[in-house]
Amino acid sequence: MKVNAAVLVASGVERPYADSRPLRVTELELDPPGRGELLVRIGAAGLCHSDLSVINGSRPRPLPMVLGHEAAGEVVEVGPDAEFAVGDHVVLAFVPACGSCRMCLAGRPALCEPGAVANRAGTLLSGERRWRGGEHHHLGVSAFAEYAVVSSKSAVRVDPSLPLELAALFGCAVLTGAGAAFHSAEIKPGETVAVFGLGGVGLAALLAARAAGAGRIVAVDIVRAKRDLAARLGASHVVAGGSDAVMEVRDLTQGGADKVIDTTGSEHVLAQAYNATRIGGTTVTVGLPHPDRQLVLPALSLVAEERTLRGSYLGSSVPRRDIPRFVQLYQAGLLPVAELVSGRLRLDQVNEGFDQLAGGEAVRQVIVPTGS
Repeated sequence: MKVNAAVLVASGVERPYADSRPLRVTELELDPPGRGELLVRIGAAGLCHSDLSVINGSRPRPLPMVLGHEAAGEVVEVGPDAEFAVGDHVVLAFVPACGSCRMCLAGRPALCEPGAVANRAGTLLSGERRWRGGEHHHLGVSAFAEYAVVSSKSAVRVDPSLPLELAALFGCAVLTGAGAAFHSAEIKPGETVAVFGLGGVGLAALLAARAAGAGRIVAVDIVRAKRDLAARLGASHVVAGGSDAVMEVRDLTQGGADKVIDTTGSEHVLAQAYNATRIGGTTVTVGLPHPDRQLVLPALSLVAEERTLRGSYLGSSVPRRDIPRFVQLYQAGLLPVAELVSGRLRLDQVNEGFDQLAGGEAVRQVIVPTGS
């Protein structure tokens, strides 16, 4: 079938992307789903910093590639053994979980080994590509398109009453941010929490910290509008990022927060987050710095202060378990995810959308593909 899609044709080009046009919206041929695969009409797709890191070259991926990994849509065709039905509404997770590798069997599908191999190669879990022109799949999803073929292992069935524009956010921003708060940081009632970076993932972590009963939440970002939004969403205090952020957080939490979550993808901010964590506390990072970057910390503090520094990929979540749970929290009013949506775009506005994201102007912009 013929599909309009946003194809990344070059990475590392100069901004503004509205001029350099690294993403080109073009008509592609999409093959039907194979065994264990689904054809999904994309209802909405979010713009995320993980997409931006491929565009700016800090996360190299094979090109050309149909970008986009945070999405929701409706199943319109089912391949053999796919275990879904036409009409199902699904959220797409950006790590296809095979279910049989050692990490999946250990209950850690975010670290699925065949899924990671497929994602690096730009294929589906089967190792195949369904874009007939040879374009690569982004994280098994390729959401910046009217339709996409995905592995059924990338899909999670959700309540069809959930608007697709909100459902999309559960595939990355909510799954990663809320998962980091609930699973990786294991926030307990009454604990002090700090969140560094207030994009979609950071604000989802803030919402989850509030839902978990955190006693005090400090939100840190260099952008004033994001700090204002964090205050409206329940932050007890907001702090401008910069050299004084660590001291301000420590002052507000009487020596450092019990749990600190870094979402920025900057090794410098991660070091700040660690230094803003109290003795015996836990620092969780979900950001993706450039692979060449190094983190330098006082090694003695890990033992003498019984610190924990933990990485969290996909929020240490199990998508098929946690996405429905997080949706239920949203429906109960405990995760007001709609507050994270800062703009609605057409597919042909994708480059302009990434300019806004790179400039810190947007929280979560959502593309509604033309014709979907």
